[in-house]
Amino acid sequence: MALYKHIPNTITSMNLLSGVMGVIFTLEGHLEWALPLMVLAAVFDFCDGLAARLLGAYSPIGGELDSLADLVSFGVLPSLMLYKVMPADAPAILRYIPLFIAVMSAVRLAKFNVNDRQTLDFLGLPTPSCAMVCGSLATFLYVAGGIPAGVEVWILDAIAVVLGLLLVSEIPMFGMKIKKGHKLLDTKRIAFLILAVAGVLAVVLLKQPWSLAVLAVFSVYIIENLFVALINSFRRGA
Repeated sequence: MALYKHIPNTITSMNLLSGVMGVIFTLEGHLEWALPLMVLAAVFDFCDGLAARLLGAYSPIGGELDSLADLVSFGVLPSLMLYKVMPADAPAILRYIPLFIAVMSAVRLAKFNVNDRQTLDFLGLPTPSCAMVCGSLATFLYVAGGIPAGVEVWILDAIAVVLGLLLVSEIPMFGMKIKKGHKLLDTKRIAFLILAVAGVLAVVLLKQPWSLAVLAVFSVYIIENLFVALINSFRRGA
């Protein structure tokens, strides 16, 4: 096999390495480094598919490697980050609920591998988007010194459960990767870009931590997709 054929899998391996390093930093209590590594993993995740398409270097092992890397970077890592910011004196059952994200991410990726209905867009929340919400929220709480007083621990658990269920749902969600036959700039994506930029600008102007900018962007993505799905559901029922 030509050397260039290995480029996409090499990029995917860098996604996996970034995720593993993020897990190490999280377990060592350095969440401020874990989120940048998660973002870096997402960059590699975007680039491996792009490289495969540009080079025509598709392979069965590439798809499997991609899912394994995503499980670590966007399943195990974000769930551990949420677990790490849980108060040590919280009941054990509440502290471990965020690990639900890792389990549902595995189910999500397994479904994706055997489902040919998700070639352009997605059914259910993509694992990188879920991970960015969890990772940025955990990092913000970590930088802030933990869950604010007066905020119940179960709220964080509820967020983890809702995101986990969205991962395995059948709710249509648009993709942002560049693929042949993919209309990249339609109304949904343009609206997302406008709202995401507005959210980032708000965070910058208010001089808030950059993790909130990441949280704003991917929260907009989820909310917009849920809103569009709800509108379409009403239209079908009318």
